[in-house]
Amino acid sequence: MCGIVGAVSTRNIVPVLVEGLKRLEYRGYDSCGVAVHQGGELRRTRSTSRVAELDTQIAQDGVQGGTGIAHTRWATHGAPAVHNAHPHFSGKRIGLVHNGIIENHDELRAELQNKGYVFESQTDTEVIAHLVHQLYDGDLFDAVQRATTRLKGAYAIAVFCRDEPHRVVGAREGSPLVLGVGQGETFLASDAMALAGVTDQIVYLEEGDVVDLQLGKHWITARQADGSFERVQREVRTVHAHTGAAELGPYQHYMQKEIFEQPRAIADTLESVAGIMPELFGDGAHQVFKDIDRVLILACGTSYYSGSTAKYWLESIAGIPCSVEIASEYRYRDSVPDPRTLVVTISQSGETADTIAALKHARGLGMAHTLTICNVATSAMVRECKLNFLTHAGVEIGVASTKAFTTQLVALFLLTLTLAQSRGKLTDAQEAAHIKALRHLPAAVQAVLALEPQVIAWAGEFARKENALFLGRGMHYPIALEGALKLKEISYIHAEAYPAGELKHGPLALVTSAMPVVTIAPNDALLEKLKSNLQEVRARGGELYVFADSDTEIKSEPGVQVIRMPEHYGALSPILHVVPLQLLAYHTACARGTDVDKPRNLAKSVTVE
Repeated sequence: MCGIVGAVSTRNIVPVLVEGLKRLEYRGYDSCGVAVHQGGELRRTRSTSRVAELDTQIAQDGVQGGTGIAHTRWATHGAPAVHNAHPHFSGKRIGLVHNGIIENHDELRAELQNKGYVFESQTDTEVIAHLVHQLYDGDLFDAVQRATTRLKGAYAIAVFCRDEPHRVVGAREGSPLVLGVGQGETFLASDAMALAGVTDQIVYLEEGDVVDLQLGKHWITARQADGSFERVQREVRTVHAHTGAAELGPYQHYMQKEIFEQPRAIADTLESVAGIMPELFGDGAHQVFKDIDRVLILACGTSYYSGSTAKYWLESIAGIPCSVEIASEYRYRDSVPDPRTLVVTISQSGETADTIAALKHARGLGMAHTLTICNVATSAMVRECKLNFLTHAGVEIGVASTKAFTTQLVALFLLTLTLAQSRGKLTDAQEAAHIKALRHLPAAVQAVLALEPQVIAWAGEFARKENALFLGRGMHYPIALEGALKLKEISYIHAEAYPAGELKHGPLALVTSAMPVVTIAPNDALLEKLKSNLQEVRARGGELYVFADSDTEIKSEPGVQVIRMPEHYGALSPILHVVPLQLLAYHTACARGTDVDKPRNLAKSVTVE
């Protein structure tokens, strides 16, 4: 959950490193730093401020050089403080940045302390720097290879040495790292986006790879099962990173921009969908879909809620049993594997460590049919799964996911229709109706976005609260969960979500006039039940904020505020109803003055377990 940039060049590379950090800051912003080879020594500048402030500090310190490494951090070991910020040095010889968690750091720390190494931080990263230093014998590449064989856990590292001024060595295991090939210069980064405008020639390093960067050349070795390393060739791909997508334009925050990009993101995701067919999910999907009897969805956070919504679709429309598991829990319990299961992973980045680990665990149990729904074509998740569907949400910078979530739902609905067709449960007329509804979805979302002024009025009330309840029923219960998550992520208001029928089983004890209750009220089969739940809240003096379809006959009155949705949208209603919840969270956070795009303690891409 940290961002890495490194470079070997003949020019002053510091501006490239800093610009890369700015593009990766969504991955972590507890602290940041840059180190370069300058005047025969290693020099660094570190800060617990944001990258913009680091840039100013670098200029004041006069840090510049052609070989360097840089890092923006999300803290795992050690509080956000300058002495815990990367890059970490071992003596004045080795400099290193790291993304991941080293599980055997205590054992290595004790070993290195016994050899005289003094630790200046509480991080697991400093252990790697001292280990490389201890193994260094004039060849940095060899020292890093040997060091990686001692590490247990997940890591992406970039290392350089005072004694080798035109060399950076990188390695990865469980955390993403890419190599950028330029004209007479080479680069490392956590994400190709960090190198946009510098090079579009990208190599995606694989698990166990160690890469040697020098002026205008590189080579890669892969760790073998016996711990040895063999030289390998990795494909150099042309990757056009979306630099324009990272510009705010007229918006105040990236989250606001991304909320309003949802009609376009949905349209882009549907652009290549002419009809329902297995080939939407890759070659061989037709046979895979014939060979399965059930679906297992593995995901975390917002992606887990999209999977929970899809469970309702898959079971009601496709008639196929579906279970949804939190990826971080799935591989640590005894489960009953079934080889006729389609294992579906969902991830915006495609690098979510827990989800990748859960996928590998499922495969290890004999479930070989795998499919991922992901927003990044070059991600580890796409490479790990046999089948995939790429959402086209574009770059999402805000930590609180919005357009990635709605495009995931679109993809999952397409999967539902495809499985229904494979199982003989989708007529031509039904397919045509669903395709028509999907095609209209961008316009329908645009109409919901027009409700923003009404939502802003509510946000002023919510900004003064410290707790909130969210209620939904059926396939809108996961949407209530997502709404509560958004509110707590960026406004720091404690929010919980419940199936509305569960109110009387405990949560009703919390309801007072100080506890706003947000309710999703579509005109579906559960509407009358939901109205009874709303009366339970009103009878206890609770304040209701209801997002209601126009024909629900729920009216505004004292204690009940209603925002009417433009239209009822049937099975796709969850996609529409989540949009005003995103807006409510966003404007509440703005009213409270929180850092919307970079909420405290959180990072965008969760690449550590």
